[in-house]
Amino acid sequence: MFFRNLTLFRFSPAVAGMLKDFDAALAEHALRPCGPLETVTRGFVSPFGPDSEALAHTVGKATLFTLGAEEKLLPAAVVNAELAKRLRKEAGRRGRPVGGRQRRALRAEVLDSLLPQAFIRPSRLNAYLDTKNGWLVLDTASRKAAEAVLAALREALGSFPAQPLTAAETPRALMTDWLAHGKLPGGLALGDECELRDPAGGAVIRCRRQELESAEVRAHLKRGKQVFQLGLQFEDRASFLLGDDLVIRKLRFLDVVQDVLDADGRDSAEAELDARFALMTLELERLLLEFEKWFGLERPDEASKKAA
Repeated sequence: MFFRNLTLFRFSPAVAGMLKDFDAALAEHALRPCGPLETVTRGFVSPFGPDSEALAHTVGKATLFTLGAEEKLLPAAVVNAELAKRLRKEAGRRGRPVGGRQRRALRAEVLDSLLPQAFIRPSRLNAYLDTKNGWLVLDTASRKAAEAVLAALREALGSFPAQPLTAAETPRALMTDWLAHGKLPGGLALGDECELRDPAGGAVIRCRRQELESAEVRAHLKRGKQVFQLGLQFEDRASFLLGDDLVIRKLRFLDVVQDVLDADGRDSAEAELDARFALMTLELERLLLEFEKWFGLERPDEASKKAA
């Protein structure tokens, strides 16, 4: 269950202290089936799958949890076709076109009749809390999906004041400098992918499987394009695509990490998940520690103390 994308939030040591009854809080907001007239329900499910009742799993200072959802699939074309049929029938009965108010009422009737028959699409989003370092790490590149998890956490806990990342160094300028001059922080190396944009003209260049130190790439930088996404490798242990929004995409652990996992035999799915989660959080702790330094990221309480 290695995460493929990372959207990150920070929280203070005081917030970490609110998480002592985390499992019980999740249990009160577990996922329930989508009702006949509901379009979507969200709640917490077991990261071990439907056969487990455990809603959280802790290794060291990292706690894994999963937000589940059930969403009704009701294509607009199906709704519009049924609505059109009823509008024609009603117009024929009245002998005149249907007005706006009646049209809205008929649309509500159509939804009420179709929703109980709609297919349900289940979804799962994994995340973990690092209480030692104050990270909320979500396996998604979608801000909307991340906000849904935050909203569910706040509802379950009563309050969860996590903050989006605020960089002291502008990510776009910093990554552009890395690529232009080839001087990266220790442990970092360029990958083979990037996205360059001209902020003024809107031109976009996407490179894949490309030597990023090539004259061709540098020529685009000299013409004023900036780095919006940059492929990187960290200590030959992980590769990823870093965006100027500080979202990590296409995260992949390299052979040196995978070999550690393969060497440790396990006899159950639960043991496999436990081993993968432990290894992943250990690797990400190292990466995020450097991430803080590169962009001048601070844990909320630390920033307020310095300001005082």
